[in-house]
Amino acid sequence: MFITLEGIDGCGKSTQAAFLKEQLQQKKKEPVRWTREPGGWVHGDFVRTLLLEKDLRHELSELFLFVIDRCEHVSQVISPALSCGQIVLCERYTDSTRAYQIWGRGLPEEKVEDLFAWCSFPEPDLTLWIDTPLPVAINRIKTTRGHFDRIESETDGFLNRVCEGYKELSRRFPHRIVRIDGSQPTEEVSAQIWKVVEVHLSK
Repeated sequence: MFITLEGIDGCGKSTQAAFLKEQLQQKKKEPVRWTREPGGWVHGDFVRTLLLEKDLRHELSELFLFVIDRCEHVSQVISPALSCGQIVLCERYTDSTRAYQIWGRGLPEEKVEDLFAWCSFPEPDLTLWIDTPLPVAINRIKTTRGHFDRIESETDGFLNRVCEGYKELSRRFPHRIVRIDGSQPTEEVSAQIWKVVEVHLSK
């Protein structure tokens, strides 16, 4: 089973992924591979640094770096884990590129989707979209890390477009994207997620 966690920065993806991994291992005795994008493969941290910390000037550089990272991530981590029967938990995946590059940056949707199809990226079985109000997410970043990376430092206008992108994606892909109310306390968010995952595991 391939599960992705999506949402704007500060929504709580890492916290909830850690909880979900523990629940799956303890309650279901399932083998779990927890990974992330960008940077979830052996040389991925180099690409992650380019994307989050460096000055990228060409409008397509960000998109292609994310795609390069994903190609290797799928080939080296995700596909082998799925082939071995592991549950894969991935923080960010194709929906992040859709929300940030198509809605946020305004790149042409058809060309991005054609690129995804050409790369043959596997589709998640379940996507947990942690829908968190932008002010709440920004405050969490300030209190936990105290600084913003290159993408987190974008304007509110950009980040609001990203949020709208996630909303539209949830309407387009209701068979796999489940909205989780990220404005609730951490424990309640975890309970929502576990309830959804249990249902999908029983199918």
